Amino acid sequence: MAAGGNAFEIVSKGETYQFKPDFVVIFNEKDPEIALKPSGLKKVPYNIPTWKTTDNRLADYSQQAVDASVAGDGFDDKILRSAQQNRTANIYHAGTTYFLTAIKAVSAGDSISYTFPAHPMFTLKAWLIKGLPYPKVRFLFTPKKNGFYSVGYIGAPSFKSDSTRELWQPLIWTEKRTPPQPYLTPSFMTTIPATLVNDGHNSIGVLADPKYLPFQPLPLFTNSQFGVALLNHKSLLQSQLFAPMPGGVNSQMTAGRAFEFSMNLVVDSASITKTYEKIATTVFGFRDYRTNATVSMNTTLDNLIDYSKTRYAWFIDSLKGFAYSTDVPGAVKNVSSLNPLELSIIRDDKEMFDKRAYPLMEFMLSREKFLFAIDSNQKIQSPSRKLRGPIAPLSELQVLYNVFGKNNSFYAAMAKKEFGTTRIRNLDEVQKGKNWVNAMYMFKLTSDSSYLRLSITLADKYLQERVYTRITQFGDPLFSSNFFWPTFTNNWSALLELYELTGQSRYLQAAQDGARHYTLFTWMAPQIPDSLVTVNKGGKAPMYWYLKSKGHQQMYYPEETVPAWRLSEIGLTPESSGTSTGHRGIFMSTYAPWLLRIGYHTKDSYLMNVAKASIVGRSESFPGYHMNTERTTAYEKADFPLHEHKAQSVNSFHYNHILPMASMFIDYLVSDAYVKSDGKISFPSDYIEGYTYLQNKFYGAKNGRFFQFENARLWMPSRLLQIDDHALNYISAKMGDTLLLAFMNQSGAEVNTRVSVDLSRVGFAGNTTIHNLHPSGKSTFLKDGVFQLHVPAGGMAAVAIADVKIPTGFQDQLLHAEKDHRSDYADIPEGNTKALLFKLGSYAQKLFVFLQEDDTKWKKATISYKINGKKEMSMDKNEYPFEFTIPIEMDKPVSFYLKLTDINGKQIRTKITELGK
Repeated sequence: MAAGGNAFEIVSKGETYQFKPDFVVIFNEKDPEIALKPSGLKKVPYNIPTWKTTDNRLADYSQQAVDASVAGDGFDDKILRSAQQNRTANIYHAGTTYFLTAIKAVSAGDSISYTFPAHPMFTLKAWLIKGLPYPKVRFLFTPKKNGFYSVGYIGAPSFKSDSTRELWQPLIWTEKRTPPQPYLTPSFMTTIPATLVNDGHNSIGVLADPKYLPFQPLPLFTNSQFGVALLNHKSLLQSQLFAPMPGGVNSQMTAGRAFEFSMNLVVDSASITKTYEKIATTVFGFRDYRTNATVSMNTTLDNLIDYSKTRYAWFIDSLKGFAYSTDVPGAVKNVSSLNPLELSIIRDDKEMFDKRAYPLMEFMLSREKFLFAIDSNQKIQSPSRKLRGPIAPLSELQVLYNVFGKNNSFYAAMAKKEFGTTRIRNLDEVQKGKNWVNAMYMFKLTSDSSYLRLSITLADKYLQERVYTRITQFGDPLFSSNFFWPTFTNNWSALLELYELTGQSRYLQAAQDGARHYTLFTWMAPQIPDSLVTVNKGGKAPMYWYLKSKGHQQMYYPEETVPAWRLSEIGLTPESSGTSTGHRGIFMSTYAPWLLRIGYHTKDSYLMNVAKASIVGRSESFPGYHMNTERTTAYEKADFPLHEHKAQSVNSFHYNHILPMASMFIDYLVSDAYVKSDGKISFPSDYIEGYTYLQNKFYGAKNGRFFQFENARLWMPSRLLQIDDHALNYISAKMGDTLLLAFMNQSGAEVNTRVSVDLSRVGFAGNTTIHNLHPSGKSTFLKDGVFQLHVPAGGMAAVAIADVKIPTGFQDQLLHAEKDHRSDYADIPEGNTKALLFKLGSYAQKLFVFLQEDDTKWKKATISYKINGKKEMSMDKNEYPFEFTIPIEMDKPVSFYLKLTDINGKQIRTKITELGK
């Protein structure tokens, strides 16, 4: 590092970068009324700071009208629909600008002091202090006139966009997507408080001092002390920092009262994601910081699934879906039938299958969109009332086809049709059927190698267009627009799937690249203090403004003082580009297992630490959706979700997230066992595609390896184990008369504890030998289902308990499927009716019949049926949707016909249809 003239020079990788002592002061005599407004960017919703201006020439902000579909949790009408006129989003138009550059630089030891020309409005002093990991710039600003001020540092190196490799401004400007104007990102929206430019050699930026982004109170727009920008007034890429924001906190200044701020100058010989990691770890102290706070993840999983079966989880049986009333009154929304199906299998849970998995299987094959509303006038988030399915993505059809022994031919037929079509499943996002991801699942469905060749060909093209070439626009080859974070990166979860299928390292490398870019959306600030924080003051939990506006009741939780790390959002992401201003950190961190596996395969410990930070020790049951107004322990508590909808006021509840969260926990537990065993515990998986960011692996239908046991089956019934130390998570499996257990220590200390096995689940005969699989060692003995266990710090232990009795259960019935080629699907012209005969292993078979035509044509439907030629029975449906579910004796045929009454009272009868012959 050296001083070149008045500029400070940093040399890295043979390149010299000059940081000049250049500043801009923005002045307003009156409050410029800073306010967040929609950016108006095409293909991406996002809110940006704007300011009122009296100069019409500077009033450059314009916004398109927001339609009725943009509403619900996280969308703020004060932002979306308030007055927009006479405003600017350009930080350089936010007031009168005064540009300054130092006229003198004096070096003294490790510092340089800068002198600026005299000015009638203010005085400015600045110092540069050399140090590690980055040199620091400090300025002292003293106004001579009352008013609203902002001081911007604009001396960092600048670049033309076509001469850079990559850029980053939180939250949405990643890769080579460039802000169209000098937009400001308020500090509360900075995952780290910086912007960066990579010129192909180094990453260069300006980073705010962490003390100006404190842990308490929770960062919000109203307490943001600064903002960062990337595009300057000359339309060049330049890392800039403005403190305070014009019209923001601390910006109203009194003559003679000084304002101080400091920042770091960043030059790092690494990519942007590596520089982001370095700043996170060296400046903000990010590390493996979490452990199970109050209970194990297994206890959380048990509590969460128990909750999912209560009325508080608001599953509406008649509509076969979870209420979506937080956003869309009267609607239901589901994510995937694979979440409850996985839980049914792994947890040996017949009730979960009957009450959740099977109804969702019907929903996913019949509905047109994930969001279903009977009310045709409902426009929020663009629901559908049509039965024009399947809504299940092709990958889900493939999994269902394989899980049930390929006996339900309609899954394969639907999948082949979906591959050749285009569909809107969620919101207004258009999805094309023929792409490399779906081709991969068509191969898994058909074993036709031509699909795999097509997947590889299209995926390699995707690598060239989307991975090796940094994207410059919003939208990409797989997503027509951007909203949720997975659409901003490459499709790294599917790339990991393709790597695991083909073993081709280029897909793993691309997945790692996408995963590391995803971490740009995970909070790495504010820094976690090594202290205690008091929350729920006065016995009141925080009141989320959105729910308060809808008449929700105040919640009460005892005031308590807890370590700050338990309250931290570090490792979580905001919900999306459009709702990031209100949803600070969401608990649906479905990316965690993917980061963990990619980190393991690529030896990327940073990804593994982010994975753990996002999921471990955050709740004892379903925690609701997000952090939003202030820090609290309310969502940690086991009873937090056990309230009626209007009695929830801390955060929003999206009931369709409950079962995906359970899958997320299972995926993380199984992945953690895989990683900590160095691959010696490995269970084959399928893919739960869902939508938005709700992707996870699907386990349970395929046997796997558990150290030397090569044909083990995951078997994790509720509360199978009682462990005295909650630092341990576990997975369990069975193989014949052997129970297999793996324990993963989430803490940085070794654990010596007692483990009890539920004797109602597993039978023992006297003293039973326990074989230590890992770490290997001498065998121990178990008596009355109890044994002692040692697990090293951050490590794992695994045992096998032989000669026990594990009764045959529901899991075995559902997965037992002998080949069955009987007919299972029919199209009926009247009512555009579909009939499906579900063959569900050796457990059950069910007939599902639904009309695609609705109550604009029909007012009543009756089905009459005979099972195995026996007595005829009938069912009526007098309101839409017109659908019927009929249990059928195992392996027996069914014949049926419909009587349909139209809206004018005219009745027709269909021909007799036979299935199961």
